[in-house]
Amino acid sequence: MKILMLADPGSSHTLKWVRGLSERGISIYLFGLSKFDKNDYLGLDNVIIDSIYLNEKIFASDNIFSKLKYFSSLKKVKKIVLDYNPDIVHAHYATSYGLLGALLNFHPYIISVWGSDVYDFPEKSFFNKLILKYNLKKSDKICSTSNAMVNQTKKYTNKDISVVPFGIDLKKFKPSKKVKKIFSENSLVIGTIKTLEEKYGVEYLIKAFKFLADKYPEQDLKLLIVGGGSQEKFLKNMVKEFNLTDKTVFTGKIKYDDIVEYYNELDIYLALSIYDSESFGVAVVEAGACEKPVIVSNMGGLPEVVEDQKTGFIINSKDYIQAAYYLEILMLNLEQRVLLGKNARERVNNLFNFEDNLKLMIEVYKKVSKI
Repeated sequence: MKILMLADPGSSHTLKWVRGLSERGISIYLFGLSKFDKNDYLGLDNVIIDSIYLNEKIFASDNIFSKLKYFSSLKKVKKIVLDYNPDIVHAHYATSYGLLGALLNFHPYIISVWGSDVYDFPEKSFFNKLILKYNLKKSDKICSTSNAMVNQTKKYTNKDISVVPFGIDLKKFKPSKKVKKIFSENSLVIGTIKTLEEKYGVEYLIKAFKFLADKYPEQDLKLLIVGGGSQEKFLKNMVKEFNLTDKTVFTGKIKYDDIVEYYNELDIYLALSIYDSESFGVAVVEAGACEKPVIVSNMGGLPEVVEDQKTGFIINSKDYIQAAYYLEILMLNLEQRVLLGKNARERVNNLFNFEDNLKLMIEVYKKVSKI
């Protein structure tokens, strides 16, 4: 089977799908419009990578005129279709790559929705809604990572949508018995691994941590914030104003290959997103696989990932007092932290094992190839 995949080659999710499908004998031609590290794809059989780099402002923008810039690559992609002769075209992201795939007029055509493409993009303008509806209408199959995002996508199409989660590799994401590198073994480390943008609610994590640190000044509490983004300076200033500098480490952006080490520095993981565009919560799944108890907000697909009171706790968005309450419970009860962590890994194994999710994706390919 030959798949023409239209997706961001720099995304860790794209890389994971390409690797997994290639290892199962599926040929992939990956066409993208962004920068990527060629070394990530070295050694993969039956894989061709091709990318035309668009200006980052164009690539990231939800402006209608920016999306029309994708027309400039249409001629090249049409030639790829003629030369490569794929069995299926699969666009990851319903707006940018989804538009490119829709304009090919190739069938069978699959669109995978990712989050902001169905939550944020159509809310920007009437024309954005039209583009999204057009792209979805041209598809033969739509895939989503969560039921929450299925419901959101249903606002723009009446087509059937399959749930195929962004599963994870349980051989890679697992608890480690290695000694912590950043903090003392006696420290209780609370934190998150996320892009530092407003929508992920990292400021509420900091507020919850301050509440706990003020209540228990004798406790060796540490705050680990992993990732970079536009809010990094704001969040660092916030930590400084709260007199938490000596308790907090900001790592900045890290390599994805190093991410497991950072999960295993943590004792408790938090994801306090404030918008529904948190479509699935891959980081929460990764933390759970590393046997970390989690506290998440009730936004988007996060409640689907966490079983409340069993693998972690689900709280109201922006309610840092509630977050601090559950942090206190977990801080004072090592046995409960361990139990929730083990339950979390079991849940990930049952629902979000990448091996199983790959099988789901391949089944989708087999079904649409008969169209």
